[in-house]
Amino acid sequence: MFIDFDLKEFSCLLESYLLKQGMLPFWASSINLIVNFLAIITIAYFLDRVLRKVVVESFKAFSLKTKTTFDDFLVESNFPRYVAHIIPLLLIKNIFPVVFDGFPHILNALITITTIYGIILIVKIIRSIFRSSKKYLRTLENYSDKPLDSYMQVMMIFLWGIALFFIVYEITGKDILSFATLGAASAVILLIFKDTILGFVASIQVSVNDIVRIGDWITFSKYGADGYVTDINLATVRVQNWDNTYTTIPTYSLISDSFQNWRGMQESAGRRIKRAIYIKQSSIRFLTPEMIEKYKKIELVKPYIEHRQREITKHNEKINVDKSVLINGRNQTNFGVFRKFVDASINENSAINKEMFLMVRQLHPTSKGIPLEIFCFSNDKRWQSYEAIMADIFDHVIASVPYFDLEVFEDPTGNDIKALLNLNQTEVITTSHPPNASL
Repeated sequence: MFIDFDLKEFSCLLESYLLKQGMLPFWASSINLIVNFLAIITIAYFLDRVLRKVVVESFKAFSLKTKTTFDDFLVESNFPRYVAHIIPLLLIKNIFPVVFDGFPHILNALITITTIYGIILIVKIIRSIFRSSKKYLRTLENYSDKPLDSYMQVMMIFLWGIALFFIVYEITGKDILSFATLGAASAVILLIFKDTILGFVASIQVSVNDIVRIGDWITFSKYGADGYVTDINLATVRVQNWDNTYTTIPTYSLISDSFQNWRGMQESAGRRIKRAIYIKQSSIRFLTPEMIEKYKKIELVKPYIEHRQREITKHNEKINVDKSVLINGRNQTNFGVFRKFVDASINENSAINKEMFLMVRQLHPTSKGIPLEIFCFSNDKRWQSYEAIMADIFDHVIASVPYFDLEVFEDPTGNDIKALLNLNQTEVITTSHPPNASL
């Protein structure tokens, strides 16, 4: 009470002096009020500057001496700076009732403003703690790929919602937690934050079901995304595409739409190769004895040809097949031998994982030829190496096709058509004017 009395008496000195000088009470009181208000704000401002400097520097010095990085993140998120505002705020809130005791309307307005500022300051302090916690958890291996942004945003939404309730209560003085008001507020919140709520639910499902992690390579054709996930938050998932552009995908789409996650491939022992070449059907034929001897010179298929031919010969002799016609009985084909050659080549390739599924198969014939598909897995899953391995395999396969008297199907080009037309024209001229014909 003694301090309050002294402060009250000190705050009225200017008013007393002006009254002695003959000024009207209204003007003397108004001027005294304005001067007191400016003096309090000025003192609080300089006190805030000093305390902010002291607290921030002290916290920085403390954080440099500790081994943990959490306090470093607190400094980055301005936690000490917000804390330094508390003392000037408390000073102002305790001085105002003494200085403005005779002005209830002004006092109530100032108290309301300082209270609202205090609520916002508390929210900022808690927000800085959340941000520091998020950055710290990012440094831990178990949380580095979790959607921490989503959780932080949800907590901030609830925090700001609670703060908004208290702010409205301070301004209106009404109980906003009554049933009717709360029901109306809930309806408005559900309408405004519909996408946010959907994103929150999606974030939980993405995290719990481990659908997507930061660092995963995903392909989402609907949104044109093909690259690595760099960020997962409450509303969107950010993907850096291979051309270094960024695509944002609504978080809810990860559970409502279909997309491709390549994490399984990256965590497996190999990356799948699944590609076919198309063989011209008219080039496929039975093997003659001459062709068999010719193909035996190819080392990879020599054991197979010899073993297979013994089985075929034994079978044909057993049923007394007339081999004067090649189609009779059982026979090898150049396409079948070629398929075994490709299979042997894949099995001898050191870049292919032999522990995983491996197959060379013939697919259903098409208008573009018969597809011969290679299905296997490369040891190296890196994109550049994977493409190089696949290219080497098919370079070798395509170059080997003519050695088996086969042809790769290819649509005719303009030069092919032009050459055919020139050939036909030459034949017509030759037929019309034989070389020995007299003119």
